[in-house]
Amino acid sequence: MPQTAAAIHECCSVRRLRAYRLARGLTLRQAGEDLRRLGESRDPNRLRADADQLGLWETGGRTPRPAMVALLCDYYGSTSHELGLGDDGPPTRAVPAPPSLRASSLPDAYPVADLADHVDTVRRSVDRTLAAGSVSLGQLDLIDERILLARQEYISKPPAAMLKQLLDELQEVEDLAKDRQPASVQVRLAEMTAVLATLIADSLMKLGDLSRSRSWYNTARHASDESGDLELRARVRAQAAMLPYYYGPLESAVTLAREARIMTRNRPSHTAAFAAAAEARALAQQGDKAAAEARIRDAQLIFDQLPDTSEEDAFAFPVRRFLLYLSGAFTALGRSSQARRVQEEALNLYPAVTGIDPALLRLEAALCLVHDRSATEACQLAAATYLRVPEAHRTPILGARARRVIEGLPGANQAMPAAKDLRELLELPTGSR
Repeated sequence: MPQTAAAIHECCSVRRLRAYRLARGLTLRQAGEDLRRLGESRDPNRLRADADQLGLWETGGRTPRPAMVALLCDYYGSTSHELGLGDDGPPTRAVPAPPSLRASSLPDAYPVADLADHVDTVRRSVDRTLAAGSVSLGQLDLIDERILLARQEYISKPPAAMLKQLLDELQEVEDLAKDRQPASVQVRLAEMTAVLATLIADSLMKLGDLSRSRSWYNTARHASDESGDLELRARVRAQAAMLPYYYGPLESAVTLAREARIMTRNRPSHTAAFAAAAEARALAQQGDKAAAEARIRDAQLIFDQLPDTSEEDAFAFPVRRFLLYLSGAFTALGRSSQARRVQEEALNLYPAVTGIDPALLRLEAALCLVHDRSATEACQLAAATYLRVPEAHRTPILGARARRVIEGLPGANQAMPAAKDLRELLELPTGSR
């Protein structure tokens, strides 16, 4: 096992602690449950561990305290140095765990001859298990190609149509993940699952199914954590921040975006810029002007260091999407002139056939008119924008954003004719607008 874990650590670029778990074919949930029971058997009041904590320790998000290091050493039958948790002192082992809670399958004692036979038997069994993977690298590449195509189609294809396509792709990935696969394959399957689950969650959000969307975002986060890819973990959290940004609570949007930003700290990337921009607009919507402006500066500084990208990919963060986030922040801060400038710049960058982002930008322009006390013009722009969107893309998220225009009108202005017309338009059943 130490050699297998070392190979996984080197080849898959994961930390040694995660490599030991993968070498034994354990899921994060399985290992977390074992650790929880082992900790309770040792000291119910002090040694509390679970899958979430183990995930953070495995990715370097947190460092276990000494008592937990000893618990992990017991569980894996390894030293702190072998698990990547050692200090500069000599490697030590703690008191062995009870056999029922050990990750190792070797018994405590055998006669010498029997032990030699057992060592060979276990090795042959492990070799057969490692060879039992049901997927080739070529097959994974083909699935990756289809997922990339789905990410590109997602930009312009209606969410209801995309949902079935994404679920079909995920079903195939799940079928492969159910079988025992080599660690490197399991990592790729976890990455695919995270991407597909994120797009499914986003589709459900657009369709107004908030409860299911929230559950799928949780699944996406879990899968990204299983992958061990820090960039993917940050990207999924930044994407997940959209749901509470549009529907609340705003505190969750700030928290998710902040987690993503911290994960990408000191590594300029499109994900880092995305996370900072997402946090900026959530803070601005929350009314925290100073913090929002600080995050806007951070996002701009990061984005200015990056090469231009115009990828048609739902997981890309091109200039136009960066400007969409700046528009949201400037609009919420009441900086209408800056918001209009980035809105116009972004609208010029969108292709003729695309999704709802241009409509979201125009609805934010309507909100700027609300801030400027041009109530009639704001409602008329919101109504025209809503009607201009093709029926298949005219989903509840657009209705929710258009209602924000009415909600932002002061007092009696909510009863003015243009506001009534907009409200009646949004209340019409689908297909009759």
